[in-house]
Amino acid sequence: MSDEDDKKSRQDAKKERVLHTRVPAVLEQELKRVANAWRVPVSNVVRALLEDALDTLDVVGAKAEGELREVLELLASERHRFRRKSSEHLSKIPGAPNPDEVAGAAEPTNEPAPPADPLEGAVGVTPMTLVPDAVCGLTGEKLPAGSEAYMVLFDDPSRKLITGRDALPRASTPNKEKADD
Repeated sequence: MSDEDDKKSRQDAKKERVLHTRVPAVLEQELKRVANAWRVPVSNVVRALLEDALDTLDVVGAKAEGELREVLELLASERHRFRRKSSEHLSKIPGAPNPDEVAGAAEPTNEPAPPADPLEGAVGVTPMTLVPDAVCGLTGEKLPAGSEAYMVLFDDPSRKLITGRDALPRASTPNKEKADD
């Protein structure tokens, strides 16, 4: 694309367009009442309402997407925990088939297996206070609303894990900064 084409497309994007629409008489009267109260043209009221509605849709959509991701991650964590416990129980039964063969035969999947260590790729944690109840992604324990929890931060920003303090790894040696105090 040449510089002239790029400049023209930016100018076209800035141009306002006229949009004609039919509205019920009651809505027209309400729009005029609001426009008079705000002392602006009706078109400005309509534009402001449309922009606010689109912004609200973006916010609600992003929030819903985030909540769905959290639910999916919780389900994956619970599925992993269930499979691990099932494998442990199955391995204790004499003559039982290999747990890996049973898990593979029961459910073919295209998704990659979760890491053996759920903290693989973690770079740190940040403390937080829970608003809703949650479940520790490492132990499966219930974390009640209002309690302190930790968000595990990963190299991959799409990965999320909430955990309680007791599930976090402990330092093998004391922190020098704290030891010097």
